[in-house]
Amino acid sequence: MLIDTYGRVATDLRVSLTDRCNLRCTYCMPEEGLQWLAKPDLLTDEEIVRLIRIAVTDLGVTEVRFTGGEPLLRPGLVSIVERCAALTPRPQMSLTTNGIGLERTAAALRDAGLDRVNVSLDTLRPDVFQTMTRRKRHGDVLRGLDAARSAGLTPVKVNAVLMPGLNDDEAPDLLAWAVENGYELRFIEQMPLDAQHGWKREGMITAGDILESLRTRFTLTAEGEDERGSAPAERWLVDGGPARVGVIASVTRPFCRACDRTRLTADGQVRTCLFAREESDLRGALRSGAPDEEVARLWRLAMWGKKAGSGLDDPSFLQPDRPMSAIGG
Repeated sequence: MLIDTYGRVATDLRVSLTDRCNLRCTYCMPEEGLQWLAKPDLLTDEEIVRLIRIAVTDLGVTEVRFTGGEPLLRPGLVSIVERCAALTPRPQMSLTTNGIGLERTAAALRDAGLDRVNVSLDTLRPDVFQTMTRRKRHGDVLRGLDAARSAGLTPVKVNAVLMPGLNDDEAPDLLAWAVENGYELRFIEQMPLDAQHGWKREGMITAGDILESLRTRFTLTAEGEDERGSAPAERWLVDGGPARVGVIASVTRPFCRACDRTRLTADGQVRTCLFAREESDLRGALRSGAPDEEVARLWRLAMWGKKAGSGLDDPSFLQPDRPMSAIGG
């Protein structure tokens, strides 16, 4: 198993399949994009599947989330999902995507064995979407969401980040829309993961702000800690249920004590936390001919050194040097 010195056991693996993205969200990367990883630096499909197999069969991982960048840009995505679905024991598999391209791939991903999707959508207004993402693709995301629901990739979860002066007034509208369409909405506090280092703690929309806004229109009933488990989102029943809304408050309400995640970057590095500054190289071990047992040992060693917290609750926290697109959200 993947255990750290604080007794936490990692059973949830986040796999970044690419650092590239077809949006340019203002809270993630600059308009001109980034210096992408060279193709030889990226893990191959075979290397990704091998590492997931080691994680599942040797290290106790039970859930795999494919992320990016934008994972739908990975040409071998469907094949990777299919091969991982054939593992014994079979992991639960999900995908975090911006939804562009999901309309044409949702059915194939379901047939390959994907269980569900998380789709990022911060606004219901096409003009605001264009301002936030620097792309005119709002309709593509809505069609992708509909395709995911029709394909049975449920529960379809929608992730939204609220930004001051852009969409900070949309929380109640987003929730009403999500309830009407059968999506589970989760608000995420903006985190210091932008490559241009424009994040400022002052003025960010907090979990408290979001809940205050939602309660102007809805009655929210908190779920208990037993229901939450190690999930990052605190959840509330909406008007008595069954609809729920979640808030991931990484900055103002850190949940590090219950963290059960390990992360694999697109270039084969283990990260013990989204905000970690240290990485452990598995790609080098793979390409030097290391057996599975040695790769597993290196992974265990990396997780043993996991820190107690992310440091986000420290007002002096500085952004990591590596942008989110290279790490996997």
